[in-house]
Amino acid sequence: MSPFEPLQLPNGALIPNRIAKAAMEENLANQDQTPSDPLLRLYQAWAEGGAGLLLTGNVMVDARAMTGPGGVVLEEGQRLERFREWARIGRAQGAQFWMQINHPGRQMQANLGQPTVAPSAVALEMGGLSKLFPVPKALDEAQIAALIQRFARTAALAEQAGFSGVQVHAAHGYLLSQFLSPLSNRREDRWGGSLENRARLLLEVIKAVRAQVSPGFCVAVKLNSADFQRGGFEPSDARQVVRWLNELAVDLVELSGGSYEAPAMQGDARDGRTLKREAYFLEFAQEIAAIARMPVMVTGGIRRLPVVEQVLAGGVAMAGIATALAVNPALPRLWQAGQVQANAELPPIRWKRKALAALAYMALVKFQMRNLAHGNPPTPNASPLWALLQEQWASLHRTRQYRQLMSRRTG
Repeated sequence: MSPFEPLQLPNGALIPNRIAKAAMEENLANQDQTPSDPLLRLYQAWAEGGAGLLLTGNVMVDARAMTGPGGVVLEEGQRLERFREWARIGRAQGAQFWMQINHPGRQMQANLGQPTVAPSAVALEMGGLSKLFPVPKALDEAQIAALIQRFARTAALAEQAGFSGVQVHAAHGYLLSQFLSPLSNRREDRWGGSLENRARLLLEVIKAVRAQVSPGFCVAVKLNSADFQRGGFEPSDARQVVRWLNELAVDLVELSGGSYEAPAMQGDARDGRTLKREAYFLEFAQEIAAIARMPVMVTGGIRRLPVVEQVLAGGVAMAGIATALAVNPALPRLWQAGQVQANAELPPIRWKRKALAALAYMALVKFQMRNLAHGNPPTPNASPLWALLQEQWASLHRTRQYRQLMSRRTG
């Protein structure tokens, strides 16, 4: 199958090719948490790059719950003008443009100054970095019901703004992923214990979202293949969750893996399993594709056309590319034009402290995105230490702005 064949989704929508720009957190919002001009320029570069599907980075369903400062928020009361411009730019070249909607749960830094919630009062275990994250408070029934409606309302607002779909983020250790994992979900009520109970929140969110949007609006899910931690969410769990998603109006499932504690999405596992250098989660995605009624997409390390072709040959419908498109946003267009050798990668970071290396890697990716956002070419050989220091400085500035914003709202 050619990477440039269109893909028809269960709801009838058409994705013009099989290459997706996967989600990466940009932290490029305006001070009022709307899309900034640099963010729009970044997505113009990706739209012009030729991917058939563009996925935004985290758009938060609650301004009090951020994966990081400088993030975009879409909730009741937020003005839609900037979101409409974002949607227009993302769709201008014919791509599907979906908003990834998310809640961090316990993966929210303490210095943001907001209460942190999760399924259970279980802190992150990240060695010396653990102190950056507070012990969360367990959500009660009323808070869970309100969260479900927040996801649904954000999806409805995304459709009003002109996006063609949403992706509900249930991977990478964020809130919905925390409910799925027995390591972070130790509840004894209907939201915890058995896998059926742990998956209940995700399924209820999907039902609520679908009830708020039109049939032609795409609803996708990002799901971990595994937590890559002993005793966590396992591949067998993911298979069963996909069987339950089969019964709902889900248009695509993207498979990834890992969390802040075990950043497998960067090729690093904490449970002894070895991840391939490229297309980390492909083997599992092929297994899921055999049972899924909706198309399956796999993301994780893909940067070369032959690997995209390998993904599609194995029965997976779409290949999601993240970091490589921050380094060279035009890869899909170059491949379609016959430049099959074109690829893009960042050099691996071999620091002994893996958690710090993971932060440096993410900082290096954001360094490339900021270059693109300001009209400059990427610099993949930039120093990871310099990128990390620059990102930390920028994060401190954004954190001050965020705390001031929240203080004004509650003052």
